[in-house]
Amino acid sequence: MKLVAINTINGRVKLVSGLHIGAGDTELRIGGTDNPVIKHPHTNEPYIPGSSLKGKVRSLLELQSGLLAKAGNGKPLDVGVLKHLEGGEHEKAMALLKLFGVSGADDQETAQIGPSRASFADCPLDDESREIAKGGISYFEIKPENAIDRIRGVAKDPRFTERVAAGLAFRFSISIKQMENDREDLQSLLLTGLKLLEHDALGGSGSRGYGRVVFEFDDPATQEAFTNLQPFA
Repeated sequence: MKLVAINTINGRVKLVSGLHIGAGDTELRIGGTDNPVIKHPHTNEPYIPGSSLKGKVRSLLELQSGLLAKAGNGKPLDVGVLKHLEGGEHEKAMALLKLFGVSGADDQETAQIGPSRASFADCPLDDESREIAKGGISYFEIKPENAIDRIRGVAKDPRFTERVAAGLAFRFSISIKQMENDREDLQSLLLTGLKLLEHDALGGSGSRGYGRVVFEFDDPATQEAFTNLQPFA
């Protein structure tokens, strides 16, 4: 298996609504928020982890493929599912596994798939968004939420969730390896996943309006291809 090229897709991901990707901070601070967002430890700026972007794109593409039921237990597709597939379903699964990778188990199917083709970098704030802080405007907002007692009709259990404010933008970079014997159009598959994400949400609480994003690409041809994509056609 020979690597013949690495193509990189660059651009901006812009927040249409507030974004919450949790920091996993379990320390309770007096007067603090219940759910802080992840921040760079040196600059305290928000960023989007590449793992969050990759995980959501992968889950949406797997859901679109219709193959999740055959993977079992709600787990991501892995090489074991291939033995239960044939024809078009086998081709779909192979393309997804090549794009996102499989575990390092040593077997013939894994060797045929090879390494993960897509690499998702962490997404830092773009320069324009970084200028906002210089004007004394915060990158963050605190969104209060509560549950409703359906019987008494009153609010209860208040919580305060930190979000990255809508309107900010982040730089993204995704590289795609091309191996000598690859026949699948993995870049188009990746763009389809990003288009699905525009219709869904990134991060937590997407069903409550968080995490709506749009993608803008540096390359005009890629932007045109993305704009014309119809993932459900």
